[in-house]
Amino acid sequence: MRRVGDHTFPVAQAAGVEVLSVSEGRVSVEMIALYQTEGIVAEPAGALAPAALEALNLQPGQVVVAILSGGNNDVLRYPEVMERALVHEGRKHYFLVDFPQEPGALRTFLSEVLGPDDDIALFEYVKRSNRETGPALVGIELGRREDLAPLLARMDASRMQVEQIPPDSPLFRFIL
Repeated sequence: MRRVGDHTFPVAQAAGVEVLSVSEGRVSVEMIALYQTEGIVAEPAGALAPAALEALNLQPGQVVVAILSGGNNDVLRYPEVMERALVHEGRKHYFLVDFPQEPGALRTFLSEVLGPDDDIALFEYVKRSNRETGPALVGIELGRREDLAPLLARMDASRMQVEQIPPDSPLFRFIL
């Protein structure tokens, strides 16, 4: 059960400690940053305090202490952490794309829909011989989060049916 502890919360509340909620994606971003810049392998709970710093209204020169603790994490989990970080930053998105079952359909998608800095990170497609179209699960990593609106516009302009899978969708749990 995810909730504040029965004993620790009243103590923190009585001391006037401000309690913040930090998203899983933000913690993942912090874990990756700690690993890439400092070489620190932090577990999610350990990266929580530094991840919460961006939510505070800190002023230059202000003294702040963020306790970074817990190295109980396996670097083999970092691909999943990186995935969560990219989704949180708005750089990774998933779509159901209904491709016409004709030669060149994928080439058309690549040349007319994807932008110059977009990358296909996942492509799962099953060809059905007796249908006019076939769905594919497509994961796209953007060069910048600002590239999403132009990508969606190109998708709308294409003749392919495209449905974005939002991170809060139950389907998303099958992807990540």
